Amino acid sequence: MIALFTKTYLLMINDSKIMEEKFVHVDDNKIRYLESGNSKKTLVLLHGLGASAERWTAVIPIFAEHFRVVVPDLIGFGYSDKPLTDYTLDFFSNFLEKFFIASNVDRPVILGSSLGGQISAEYTSTHPQNVEKLILTSPSGVMKQATPALDAYMMAAMYPNEQNAKNAFELMEGSGEKIDEKITDGFIERMRLPNAKLAFMSTILGLKNAEIITKKLQSIITPTLIIWGSDDPVIPIQHADEFVAAISDCRFFKMDNCGHTPYVQEPTIFASKVLDFVLSN
Repeated sequence: MIALFTKTYLLMINDSKIMEEKFVHVDDNKIRYLESGNSKKTLVLLHGLGASAERWTAVIPIFAEHFRVVVPDLIGFGYSDKPLTDYTLDFFSNFLEKFFIASNVDRPVILGSSLGGQISAEYTSTHPQNVEKLILTSPSGVMKQATPALDAYMMAAMYPNEQNAKNAFELMEGSGEKIDEKITDGFIERMRLPNAKLAFMSTILGLKNAEIITKKLQSIITPTLIIWGSDDPVIPIQHADEFVAAISDCRFFKMDNCGHTPYVQEPTIFASKVLDFVLSN
């Protein structure tokens, strides 16, 4: 489990801000991830359903000032391999453990969004000694009925074209503002890759068949911050109460006028809240 190769992915604001694209093998699957920063402390960012590491682009350079930032394309998504298998929560949690070993990640801070949040909570509940702090952003795991915004997103994943993607992302953001074409174009490109739709739908089935995460949340002893957009139409903010009540050492921050991905809509505010939490004793 060693990196196959690395290359410069993106040059940031100045010459010291370089984000690299890297690859490792996990169980014979090629896994892609982005990395930035050279701190001894590691922050891992986990994207949501159907997304990729690029979803975090706005906050990576901010976090890289303080951490080694590791941002994988979860197995089955982005430009990582998409094996023919059942994409259950156990599968993702086991993948995460092996990915950490392969990418030399030791006791990180984990920040997960939506599906990535549920995977983060699942992993932390069974590996508390391996996680320094946990941040969950609009995590899945307690909502059993799909919302119209989630339905639109699933439609866009199954039929990835410009109109469906535009409609889905506008609903998810909930602000009425125009969506950056790079976001929708990237989504369409990724969903047209081999096995992308299969992995997406298998994940949906895995989530649908999973137990509500509340009991596992009660076993989390890791200091936790939950951030939720006040106007999230995908996983409405009322579901935050179940997470806050279940996790013993938990803080909560509501991001006003934000939808499902506040780190995209208000990256500076989002990053400052995360850093305040992570860097405090």
